[in-house]
Amino acid sequence: MDKIKVGMVGLGGRGEVNMPRLLMFPDVEITVVCDVYEDRCHNMIKLIEEKGHKAPDFTLDYKEMIARADVDVVCIFSSWESHVEIALESMRKGKITAVEVGGAASVQECWDLVNTYEETKTPIMLLENCCYGRAELLVRNMVRAGLFGEIVHCHGAYAHDLRRQVSAGKEERHYRQNHYLNRNCDNYPTHDFGPIAKIIDINRGNRMVSLVSMASKARGMEQYINDRKETIVNRDLIGKSFQQGDIVKTLITCENGEMVSLTLDTTLPRFYSREFTVRGTKGLYEENGNTVFLDGDSHDDYVAVDYLKRELDNATKFEDEYLPDFWKNITPEQIEGHGGMDYFMFDAFFKAVREKKPMPIDVYDTAAWMAITALSEESIRKGGTPVEVPDFTRGAYKTRERLDV
Repeated sequence: MDKIKVGMVGLGGRGEVNMPRLLMFPDVEITVVCDVYEDRCHNMIKLIEEKGHKAPDFTLDYKEMIARADVDVVCIFSSWESHVEIALESMRKGKITAVEVGGAASVQECWDLVNTYEETKTPIMLLENCCYGRAELLVRNMVRAGLFGEIVHCHGAYAHDLRRQVSAGKEERHYRQNHYLNRNCDNYPTHDFGPIAKIIDINRGNRMVSLVSMASKARGMEQYINDRKETIVNRDLIGKSFQQGDIVKTLITCENGEMVSLTLDTTLPRFYSREFTVRGTKGLYEENGNTVFLDGDSHDDYVAVDYLKRELDNATKFEDEYLPDFWKNITPEQIEGHGGMDYFMFDAFFKAVREKKPMPIDVYDTAAWMAITALSEESIRKGGTPVEVPDFTRGAYKTRERLDV
């Protein structure tokens, strides 16, 4: 194909953020935009024109968009609950599909993705940008070089104060509010789990076996709204009970013996962090501090604080050897959008499209990572009971080769 013709569905926050990244590729053209709100369509068309590109058509019907001959690729930036529905339609119509992150409503949704892919062979990629993060790729390469020895434990979190965004869901037409009112789960697991899954080869020689999740009480949103009840716009939220626990902890056991811990922490006051941590028999990496500790470094119990002061941000010492070249040569334009990882994610996606290569985050990754949400919800509902994680590869994980992101 001379031009990769893209249809965008979902023109809210994620659509607006991703649109400039799409237009950075000379062979990519946005031909159609789609949203259930017409004003968002007109706003997106205006933004695209302001960047010097031809105005795309628009429609309020995603099925109409997918059916068009001038759409080769469907990029799904819509609400979490619509991701799978739209992705299935896209794959069935033979359109290469890119879908934004978010958890699944049910395990069956994940099987629907896998079954539809296996029936149609239409490529699909989960747009998990954190797999392309600077620290995540640096540490992945260090792991593969053996610096941390055998990996035993990994930890990650989606730790992000979302109280304002959740409380303004109705006014900003944002889907998160309904989830927080009605569900209790790890609703956003892929930012933290995706890079870890790549490091411990989930679906490529390893798999998740079971998980257990527990949730704290839900008080953060109620307190936030109560403290602002004189000024909050959506008066209907005053006195409402939220089901989503303030802190959700999930422990995952893997076939090769690793344990992974995940944390959802989005409704209490805090700074942003993904808490990316890798522990091996020869060392560790911790995101908070960007710190590497290798076997043989000083480990006197009484100088831990001195060590952190001395070695804060010492992971940068390993970048010359282990950081991918594209991160070393990042341009100011590429930095826009989560510091660069959005661009590198789309670069990997469009490269796979052009070269007709396997998607680096494929349907089996998509299904397994998204399933954590539904499985955590089940475990919490059952009082913290372990639940089995399906093998969406149906045994093929044993021989599937590792892919670079």
